[in-house]
Amino acid sequence: MKPQQVVRQDSRERSTQTHKDAAGLIGSATVMTLDGEKQVQDIKPGDMVITRDSGTARVASVRSRRVMSRMVTIRERALGHNRPEQEVHLPAGQPILIRDWRAATLFGAKQALVPASRLVDGEFVSVSERAEITVFEIEFDSPHLIYADGLEVASFFGGASFSKAA
Repeated sequence: MKPQQVVRQDSRERSTQTHKDAAGLIGSATVMTLDGEKQVQDIKPGDMVITRDSGTARVASVRSRRVMSRMVTIRERALGHNRPEQEVHLPAGQPILIRDWRAATLFGAKQALVPASRLVDGEFVSVSERAEITVFEIEFDSPHLIYADGLEVASFFGGASFSKAA
C-alpha cells in the first residue's frame, strides 16, 4: 500500500514564498545500509540501502548541493516510541512517512507522506529561518522509503522525491 501524498492547497503561501523548501538529508544524517548505519555523506553508488517498501535497494547516485531552506528540528521521541531516538534536523521540504494518530487526525489516512514542515507544532517539532545548507540526495532506479535517523523518509528518483511518484 502506497502512502497518501499530502499537498497544501493554500495558494497564498505559494505566491508569497520566494524559495521552495529543500528536500534531502544533511551530511550527518545516518542511513541504514546492509553494511550497518552510515552517514549519508559516506554513501556511494552501488551501496545497498535498507528500504521500507522493497527490503533493499542499490544506490544509483548520491548528489550534494547548497540550497537556501528552512530546517525542521524533531525532538527525541516526538513521533512515537523511540522515533526518533535522538534529535533530528531535516530540510523543511523532506517528505517523512507518518503512520500514527497524526496521519489519521491530520490527513484522514492510515499513513501519509508529508513534508517535515507539515509536522511543526512549535513544541516537539520546530522550524528555523531560511539558511544556506548542504543537502544530500540518495537516488535509486525507482522511488523508495529509506530509514534515516530513525525516521522513514522519501528517496529521490530522477530528480524528483518519492512523494511526486507515489
